[in-house]
Amino acid sequence: MQEIVKKMITEAMAAQHADVNQIKKKRGQKFVIDDTKAYVDAVKGMKPAGAQSKAVFALHKDSVNAHYTILKNLTTTIRPEDDPYVEHYQTPVIMEILYDEDPAFKKSVDAFVKAVGKAEALIGKESARRYAGFYGPTCVVDFALIPGSSSNIVNRILKTTKIPVAHKQAILAAKSWGMNTSYGIGDVFAHAVEGGATLADAVKKEVAMIQSIYETPVKAQAKLMDSVGQSSFDCRKYMKDYRTKMTGAVKAAMDDGVHYGNIVTVPAYCVGDIAHHIAQSTYNMCKDDVIMAVIEAVTEVMDKTLRAAAPKIKSENEVLSLATGSSASAAEYLLELDGFNAIMVVDMLTKRYHNYVQLYPKRGAAIELHNCDFMDMVYRGWKLVDKARRMQAGTPGALTPKVGGFDVDLSPILKNEVIANPQRYAYPACAMTVRFSAMMRLADYPCLLTSEPVTATLMTNIIALNKTVAAAPARICKDCASAALMDFRHCSCQWKDAV
Repeated sequence: MQEIVKKMITEAMAAQHADVNQIKKKRGQKFVIDDTKAYVDAVKGMKPAGAQSKAVFALHKDSVNAHYTILKNLTTTIRPEDDPYVEHYQTPVIMEILYDEDPAFKKSVDAFVKAVGKAEALIGKESARRYAGFYGPTCVVDFALIPGSSSNIVNRILKTTKIPVAHKQAILAAKSWGMNTSYGIGDVFAHAVEGGATLADAVKKEVAMIQSIYETPVKAQAKLMDSVGQSSFDCRKYMKDYRTKMTGAVKAAMDDGVHYGNIVTVPAYCVGDIAHHIAQSTYNMCKDDVIMAVIEAVTEVMDKTLRAAAPKIKSENEVLSLATGSSASAAEYLLELDGFNAIMVVDMLTKRYHNYVQLYPKRGAAIELHNCDFMDMVYRGWKLVDKARRMQAGTPGALTPKVGGFDVDLSPILKNEVIANPQRYAYPACAMTVRFSAMMRLADYPCLLTSEPVTATLMTNIIALNKTVAAAPARICKDCASAALMDFRHCSCQWKDAV
């Protein structure tokens, strides 16, 4: 286990550093696909060890290589408006490969599609609730079963569908971590209502849309991209080429007994660093020195914390918990340097969200996605940092939060030249909100704080050790910040009832 733990940390931090170093090198400049080679090279270094499944690692590595190669052949760059979708072209293709290779699975999906057609009341209610902001800030494309999420609704429909449990789990996974198309449930409904349709007609259109992303996922994704004006490359050509390059890995995973729920998820989450995290939008955001410094400091907190704890870590899940817990602690600590904390941020962003709903009824289905990620992260960090402050009381010395008994090393934050000198980035005598303002920019884009490349790499390692168990969606209480502090929505959660 120790060998695997050290390998997991090395692989995860290699992915993170590849992103951060490349962004630091080219921030403020023009993005080209070639910029992502550093991440591709980091992924090439990933290897199974011990009992880890080679087929699971192939799903991850082959997908990254295919994604990079195909994009290089199709375009030199990607405009910011198109980069959110680059990790949504994989699962539709994988689903269709599974349909063709396993008719029994396709039969189950067909049964689910029929069940969607009979679920008008549920889909109508949930679409109306999302449209009206009933649940408060909630991510419709969340990887967990939180209220208002697509996973939550899909799970409830699957519970009424008579198909094998393993197939239910795969269908559910495909619309959580798998990101089967870019569609978030309720979007068609909202636009139909705002366009003058009756509520009944809007629900019918919504049902048809949901059915299409399972019946013909590749075609549905292409049509979705047409509707948003995606123009950076030919997405149909991408998906055709991706199928050619990934069919072998999918068949090998099936032969190896990898749960279909893992086959539909692993190839998608790992490609996001190519033209999404390392991308023009990130280069633009990180022109700001303080934002760049925050990302660097949080990365170092993760790195130092994981490496120090490695000899004592006994399980693969502890690595993931410590990685995300250390970055959460770091994010909260950064807020507290300017006199803010998670409680204040959740209060503010929740109130803003309810105003935003009224201003923008046709808002994007996933608009508050990363605000939710950010709030959940800092709320978790607040609980860890607050406990550490209480235990420290008036004792001098470094503040040291603990995650599962392991120390979090926050020293890289205070040692960072930029973060330690906010007066250099505002009116010097009044520079008391500089770091907080950088954190608010990152509230819209916390992917390298949470961190997605680290999580994707660690999850592949974890799944490779547990290939027969569907890893997605997360079957735990997510402890949503908004639900815990502001909005009463626990009664609408599905985490205990996942298929």
